[in-house]
Parts: sequence; structure tokens; C-alpha cells
Amino acid sequence: MDETTATRSNRELWNNLAKAHVDSPFYDVPGFLKGRSSLGEIEMDLLGEIRGKSILHLQCHFGQDTLSLARLGASVTGVDFSPAAIETARELNHRLQLNARFIQSNVNELDEALGGEFDIVYASFGVTGWHSDLSKWAGIVSHFMKKTGKFCFAEFHPVLWMLSDDHSKFAYSHFKSNPIIEESKGSYADASDASHGTSCCWNHSLGEIFQVLEGSGLTIRNFKEYDYSPYRIFRDATEKNGRYYIQGLEHMLPLVYSLTAIK
Repeated sequence: MDETTATRSNRELWNNLAKAHVDSPFYDVPGFLKGRSSLGEIEMDLLGEIRGKSILHLQCHFGQDTLSLARLGASVTGVDFSPAAIETARELNHRLQLNARFIQSNVNELDEALGGEFDIVYASFGVTGWHSDLSKWAGIVSHFMKKTGKFCFAEFHPVLWMLSDDHSKFAYSHFKSNPIIEESKGSYADASDASHGTSCCWNHSLGEIFQVLEGSGLTIRNFKEYDYSPYRIFRDATEKNGRYYIQGLEHMLPLVYSLTAIK
């Protein structure tokens, strides 16, 4: 599957997921509208004080994190390639009477759709795997950062993506190789077995992440690994104090990492 076909397939998938996710208990839109923030401890530690800051949120899905940032006093622009997700994000923005801006664009082509620079570029959880070539993505991050700005990033650890769906064995390479093409049945937020489309993803090692960011003129700061996920994204999860572990592998594997980067 070439990159154009993969992007088209993934966009169709995420259009369908956006429609399913907005009604899911995982995202709890009613609670969100009443004031619940979608931002967790990891993200807040990364971001620090954001009141009055300009923030570019890449791959924002239907905008809960973007709007949570706006509630904290930031001037936020959210970007996603899914028209359905952006439509929902704009509806939520209107209902909450916030001033977030949402742009529908492939993040790798964002420099053709948006101008300006930002105090913070932000992206989190489930971001990198949708890109075959991370150098384009890293270039966009750098392009939109002010000289005094920072990149705040949290992502699921590549070790997690090496495991089979039931976490019983290693099934995928740690390094980017051929794309992983799968028929999507349900999702992390949708427990049904209904198909939402075909996903095309790539695994990326930490070394690759570091190299593309540094190759785009960024210096990595505050890299951390975590032995838990802040979200229940797998079915065989155990939970303790809002932290989720793979059953039988508690505290043994890194599940999430975070970093900041500056120019």
C-alpha cells in the first residue's frame, strides 16, 4: 500500500471512529461538557503553565484535549485530517463557547494550510504510528515552533506495539519495516467487533524518534518512560489508582514515554 492510499484508508477509518467515539463512554462527552478535563498528569507535567500561551495541537481527533487547553486559558489551534472529527470539534467548541480554532489538514501538509508560529506544539498518544516517514512530521513540528517555543509530546511506547493483541508474544518489529495493515474491529473506545475500516500503521523506534526531531533542529529535554498507561487501551488491563497495566506484566514493561524539545 503506497502512502497516498494509506492516508486515504486511514482518513476513512478515523472518520468512522470519530462518529463512534463521540458517543462512547471512553470519551464521556456529557461529562466533558460539564467541565471534565481530558488532560492527565503526564500531559500537564509536560505543558506547565499555559495561560496566555499559543498552542498548536497536532492530530487532535475531535478536540477534547484542544478544548481542555483552551479552558486553561491558552490560545489553541487543533489540527486533524478527519473531516468528521473536525466537524465534531467545532460543534463542541461552539457549545462550550470557547475560542479554539480547528483546521482540517494532513499534518504533513499543514505548512500549506496554516501560517504563524506557536509557543507550544503539542501532540499525544497514538500519533506517530500513522506516519510512514517521521521526518516530515518532525519538520512540521519544528516549522511551527517559535525560536523560544517548545514541543510537548507523550506517546505509547514502541515496546507496547511490538506485542500481539493478547500480549502473549512479540508479533511486530521494534523497527519500522513494512506497514502493518489490519481490518479494524472495534477500537480502544469501542468494544464492539464492528469494522470501522482498514488501518495502515508503522512501528517507530525511540532512536528514530530522537533522530528525526534532532534532524529538524530540536534538542530533546526531559525524556521519561512510564510503566503504565493513563488510558485503558487494552482489554486485558488491570487498574490501580487510574493507572492501567497489562495483566501479568505489571511494572515490567514501559507503556508510555514523554519528552519536551526546544530549538
